[in-house]
Amino acid sequence: MAVEQLPARNPAPPPTRVVDSGYALFEGNIVPFSQAQVSIGTHALNYGTACFEGIRGYWNSEQEQLYLLKLPEHYQRFLKSSRLLKMRLTQTVESLCEVTREIVRRDGYRSDVYVRPLAYKSSAIIKVDLHSPEDAIAIFAVPMGDYARTDGLRVTISSWRRISDNSIPARAKITGAYVNTALAAEDAHAAGYDDCLMLTEDGHIAEGSAANFFMLQGRTLTTPPVTDDILVGITRGAVMRLALDLDLELVERSVDRTEVYQADEAFLCGTGVQVAPIVEVDGRPIGSGSPGAVALSLQEAYFRAVRGNDPRYRHWCSPVYRITESR
Repeated sequence: MAVEQLPARNPAPPPTRVVDSGYALFEGNIVPFSQAQVSIGTHALNYGTACFEGIRGYWNSEQEQLYLLKLPEHYQRFLKSSRLLKMRLTQTVESLCEVTREIVRRDGYRSDVYVRPLAYKSSAIIKVDLHSPEDAIAIFAVPMGDYARTDGLRVTISSWRRISDNSIPARAKITGAYVNTALAAEDAHAAGYDDCLMLTEDGHIAEGSAANFFMLQGRTLTTPPVTDDILVGITRGAVMRLALDLDLELVERSVDRTEVYQADEAFLCGTGVQVAPIVEVDGRPIGSGSPGAVALSLQEAYFRAVRGNDPRYRHWCSPVYRITESR
C-alpha cells in the first residue's frame, strides 16, 4: 500500500518560542498574558503540586475555522488529575471549554495552536502537603506547529525507567512527574536521537518520553496496556478508533524490548507529537527504515480528522470562531 507523505501542514512556529503575548485565564479573569504572574513562593512551583493538559487546535484555511481537538475529553481528564492532588475546583467541563474558546477567540490565531490549562496549588506556603494550599486554574494558548518531526523518528531505549503509578500517578498529568520525562528526553537528545522509549520497572515498553507507543506486525497493531504505567492518552484513543476503521486488528498487551526491534512498523502518538513514525530504534532500522505505509495512513487519517475534513470524526472538533468572526 503506497501512501505519499503529507505536505507541510502547520503555519505556526515550533514549541521553542518564548510565550510573551496573548491572553490567559488567571485568578478568575481573562487578562493579558504578561499580567498572569505568580509568587516565587507558590506551592506548585516549589513542590510540583500541579496538573495540566495539552490541547491542540488545528486551523482549517478553507473553512476559516480553528478546531480544538477533543476539548471536553481533555477537561474530563484534567479534573480527574486535579482530584488525585486533592484539589477543590468548582469549574465544570462545560465552563472550562467555554472559557478556553473565549481565550483563543481573543488571541485571534489563524494558525495551529496549543492550549495549556494548569491547575495548581497557589498558596505561597512552605509545607509539603496537599490540603493546606489554595487551588487555582490558569489557561493560555500559543501558536504551535510540529512539536516533533513527523517524517521519521530515530529513538533509543532510555536508561531512565518510566515512573511507576505507585510512585506518582502515571495516569495523571502531574507537573512534578515530568522531571522523569525531561531526564529521559535530554539524554536521548544529547546522544543524537529524536526521542526515546521508556521501560516499566519490570522491563516492558511503557511509552515514549511524553507520547504513547504503537507497533505493527502484519495487520496487528499493538500498544502497551493502561496497567503498564502509561498515560492513558486521548490521542491514543483517537488513533485506536482510526485503526479499527482501517480494519486493523488492535491488541493491548505488554511489549518486550526486543519485539520493538523486530516490528514491521512503529510510531508515537500524542497531543504534542501527533502521529510520528519511528524509523530506527537503537541503531536498528524498523521495517524498511522508512515510515511505514500503515503509520502514514493513520497519520493522514488523523490530520484529515483533526482539521474537520472527515465528517465521521467531526464530533472530535470544537470550533472556536463563530461563522461571522471567521470570515
